[in-house]
Amino acid sequence: MVKRTSFEGDACPIARSLDALGDWWSLLIIREALFGLRRFGEFQNKLGMARNILAVRLRALVDHGILATAPASDGSAYQEYVLTPKGRGTFPILVALRQWSEEFDDRPEEIATVLVDREKGRPVKKLELRAADGRLLTPAETMVKPRPAPRRRSA
Repeated sequence: MVKRTSFEGDACPIARSLDALGDWWSLLIIREALFGLRRFGEFQNKLGMARNILAVRLRALVDHGILATAPASDGSAYQEYVLTPKGRGTFPILVALRQWSEEFDDRPEEIATVLVDREKGRPVKKLELRAADGRLLTPAETMVKPRPAPRRRSA
């Protein structure tokens, strides 16, 4: 397997997140974990991944604190992969990717599912980026600026 460049120490938060989430297999594993899959064999069967690739991706997701291993819930000798709070925090990322695809895919009619509110059964509203005062923001209405330096403690 080709070794990727690590962005772990990069100053850009997007680059840093790609260090943990930057390949499609990892995002698909997280998607399936959000849907409730927990065991190696379940991920392998659902995604059709080679076992060695799945093992490497699961290990990386555990190393990045996105998944954790736990004893099997049925008391067997197996281990399960469970999402951590950091892993559950990827939910809006996956929803944003899904909604982007639904809007811009060349063949949206081939998308087999719709994301709905479990309680009401209605489609989920498109994610929006809003200012603190509630205004809807476009890319032109945002910018990045240097983070303020941490305040030094006096001795």
